[in-house]
Amino acid sequence: MSDPIHIAQGAEPIYLLPKMANRHGLIAGATGTGKTVTLQTLAENFSARGIPVFMADVKGDLAGMSQAGGNNPKIVARAQELGITDFKGEACPVVFWDVFGENGHPVRATVSEMGPLLLGRLLSLNDTQSGVLNMVFRIADENGMLLLDLKDLRSMLHYVADNADQFKTQFGNISAASAGAIQRSLLELETQGANKFFGEPALDLDDLIQSRDGRGVVNILAAEKLMQQSPKVYATFLLWLLSELFERLPEIGDPEKPKLVFFFDEAHLLFSDIESAVAQKIEQMVRLIRSKGVGVYFVSQNPLDIPDVVLGQLGNRVQHALRAFTPRDQKAVAAAAQTFRQNPKLKVETVLTELGVGEALVSMLDEEGKPGIVDRAKIVPPHSQVGAITPDQRKNIIQTSDIAGHYEKAVDRESAYEKLQSRATEKAASAGAPPAPTTPPQTDGGEKPSIFGTIGDAFKPTVGPRGGVRESFASTMVKSAVRSASSQMGRQIMRGLLGSFLGGGRR
Repeated sequence: MSDPIHIAQGAEPIYLLPKMANRHGLIAGATGTGKTVTLQTLAENFSARGIPVFMADVKGDLAGMSQAGGNNPKIVARAQELGITDFKGEACPVVFWDVFGENGHPVRATVSEMGPLLLGRLLSLNDTQSGVLNMVFRIADENGMLLLDLKDLRSMLHYVADNADQFKTQFGNISAASAGAIQRSLLELETQGANKFFGEPALDLDDLIQSRDGRGVVNILAAEKLMQQSPKVYATFLLWLLSELFERLPEIGDPEKPKLVFFFDEAHLLFSDIESAVAQKIEQMVRLIRSKGVGVYFVSQNPLDIPDVVLGQLGNRVQHALRAFTPRDQKAVAAAAQTFRQNPKLKVETVLTELGVGEALVSMLDEEGKPGIVDRAKIVPPHSQVGAITPDQRKNIIQTSDIAGHYEKAVDRESAYEKLQSRATEKAASAGAPPAPTTPPQTDGGEKPSIFGTIGDAFKPTVGPRGGVRESFASTMVKSAVRSASSQMGRQIMRGLLGSFLGGGRR
C-alpha cells in the first residue's frame, strides 16, 4: 500500500490517500492564491509513489519540477512552519511535450483519431455542417481513405462536394455551401498552427505511462503558445487525450494507486459553450475512467466553472481564496461554500475570502470514500524548484529523453490526399489531358490549387513530400495503421472516445 500524501497542515495533518486518488479532484482559487504550487505538490508526490502524471504548463512555471528545489527562502520557511524536519530539495523525472515541437517533443494525433464530433466542436460547426463532416468520415471509411492530416480532410471534403450526386441516395444532400464553410474553418485552424498537431507519428499513450528509477514520469505539455493562439485547440486536445485514455486502457477496478493522474488546467475552457448532451457524456467519462486507474484533477479559478454533473464526481478538493468584490463574486463564494461537507467550527463562506496565499479549505476522501469535513489548512511546499527553468536546461532534458528523436520527424505516408490525387491523375491521363503540375497545396491563406491538380513528391519511394523518410519509421507506421485503418470496424472503434462514445461512431 502506498504511503498517504501529506497535502496540507491544519489543526491536524491532512492526507490524500493514493487508493482514493482516482476518485478525481478539484484545485480552485483566484489568480495568485497558490493553485500552481498546490498542483506541483500533488504531482511530485504522485511521482514519488511511482504514479505517472500528465499536466499542461500554461504559464511556463511548472518546468521547475525537473530541478531540485529547497533554495527558495519562502519554501524553506513554510516547511519549518509546518514542522517538516526532513525537508530537502528533490527533482522529478520530466518529459516535455509541445504541439508546436519547440519546447518539447512534438505531440500529434491523426484526423481519424480525433473524430468528427471533436473536430466539429473545434471548428465551431453548426448542425448541418457537422452532418456533412460526419458523411465525409463515413465515406472515407467505406473507401479505405485514411484521414491522417488536414490536407487529407480537405481533399475528402473537395471530393465529396464534387461528387455529391453520387452519395445523395445513401447519405442525403451534401451542401456545397456547408463543405465550403468547413474548408474555411479548416484554413483558419491551420493559421493557428493546428496543422502541426494533425499527422504522424501519432502519440503513443504508452509513452505517457512510464516510470524511471521507481518514480513516475511527469509529462509536461508546454502550452503557453497554444493557449495564446488557440485556447479551443488546447481544451479540445486535452479532451481528446482523456478520451483516448478511456478507450484504450483496460479495466482494473479500484487499484491501490492510480495508473496515471491527469491535471486539466484552465478547466473552464472545456465547458464553455458546450451542449448539455456533451456535458452529460463527459460526466459519464469522468465517472467511468476511474475504473481504468486514471485520476482527473480539474484546475480552475472558481468551482462554478465546472458543471454540477462533473463537480459531483470530484471527491478530493483544495479550495484557495475567492474574491468577493462584486455581487456576482459574492454569489459565487456562497455557492462554492455549499459544495463542502461543513465544519461546525468554520464559517466557510467567510473564510473563503480571508485565506492567504498558500492557504486553502481542504477536504479529502477517507478510506471509505466519504468526503472529509472541510478544514482550513496551509499547503505543504513542493520539494522541486518553483518557477521556470533556463532554455539550456530544457534543451538538455529534451535531448536526453528516452523518446528523443522518435516524434521529431514527421511521417507522410499514403493516405486520402495521395490516393485522390492518383485517381485524378489517372482520369486526366485516360482523357488525354496534359500532366498535372506538381505544386503542393498552400496552407498559409494564399490561393490554393485544386487537390486534383498535383501529384507532388509524395510518390517517391523513400521520401515523403515533407521530408519524412518512410523506411526509418516502419514500426511507427505499422502501429498507426493498426490504430487508424485495420478495417472499417477498426477505424470506427479506434477513432477516439468522443468520436464514438459521444455518438460519433454513427457517421
